[in-house]
Amino acid sequence: MQRPAPANLPPLAPAALEHSEAAAAHLRAAIASNGGWLPFDHWMAEALYAPGLGYYAAGNVKLADADDGAKTPAGDFVTAPQLTPLFSRTLARQAAEVLRQTQTQTVLEFGAGTGALAEGVLRELDALGLEQTRYLILEVSADLRARQAERLAAFGDRVQWLDALPNTFSGCVLANEVLDAMPVSIFAWGDGGAVLERGVALDASGAFTWEDRPAPDALAAAVAARMPALPGYVSEINMQGEAWIAAMGSWLERGAALLVDYGFPRSEYYHPQRAGGTLMCHLRHHAHGDPFTAPGLQDITAHVDFTAMADAALAAGLQVLGYTSQARFLMNAGLMDLLTQLDPSDAQAYAQAVAPVQKLLSEAEMGELFKVLAIGRGMQEPLTGFSRGDRLGKL
Repeated sequence: MQRPAPANLPPLAPAALEHSEAAAAHLRAAIASNGGWLPFDHWMAEALYAPGLGYYAAGNVKLADADDGAKTPAGDFVTAPQLTPLFSRTLARQAAEVLRQTQTQTVLEFGAGTGALAEGVLRELDALGLEQTRYLILEVSADLRARQAERLAAFGDRVQWLDALPNTFSGCVLANEVLDAMPVSIFAWGDGGAVLERGVALDASGAFTWEDRPAPDALAAAVAARMPALPGYVSEINMQGEAWIAAMGSWLERGAALLVDYGFPRSEYYHPQRAGGTLMCHLRHHAHGDPFTAPGLQDITAHVDFTAMADAALAAGLQVLGYTSQARFLMNAGLMDLLTQLDPSDAQAYAQAVAPVQKLLSEAEMGELFKVLAIGRGMQEPLTGFSRGDRLGKL
């Protein structure tokens, strides 16, 4: 059995419901095989990535195209590269600076979605005279990988897909909305200052339910080092994201990684008023907070603690090159220059091109919630994207 869905979610087709029940059965079996309780990060990993069943591994349409003409786009959410090609073109300008500074010719993108970012970056790099740039993609979803291959076919063998992390890499790394999709541990502060780990169990009807247990020593120590004890406080910690960045320290020989995601510095992430954490789910363009709804059909995310990611980079011997809001980064990196290239004589086309840019820049939309963190090795000159409004001092 599954718990009732939150109110106002759209109805799901019978085939989707059947798939979700299969995913739920897989999750129940995983809980049973672990003694009746599964740490949330393990549960989230299965819900998102279980072969053939998880959200990112089951062939569902996950990402909407904002320009497909439909009143209600397909998929569950829209990312910045799908809103407007100007996002990708601006990011390409910063990537070009990294490639030229390091005298390299390779871009590596993690989690390339529909391929919209890759297409826009490659086209802009070509326009900037970097036609020899190779583009590598590491994608865990076979469905999205197929969509990327179709979209990027015109670039031939300049685009290649990897099945595992490279042993060594020099160039520019791109990761747009990657960290937020990595499985997170959920912790709670108990009475008396004990750190509890939140996991998933089954109630008498077989429905998923929360259950807290004493946190392992490593998790308890990590939590205690980041915030004071606040009984009743619940939040997340992304140990997998930190491990991913730590691993980058072993394979990134020269270059920079541009990490774009929604999140906060630690002082805001673990603010006393954010006592319920940041866990969020996306289903057919509806955002809600219940990860147990429609497993296998919805995305599950958590905001990023950018202080933790910067600390992981420094500990791995990487440079922390810049940290700022998405709006400031895009304006620094050349978005306004690209806007001046639009033809305002066609008022309707111009308005259609500018409207999504306002969403990217607006403090009430993506402009402030999304941040850009740059880390790297062997970079000698500052990056233009952080030339004004760098917030490294707030991490």
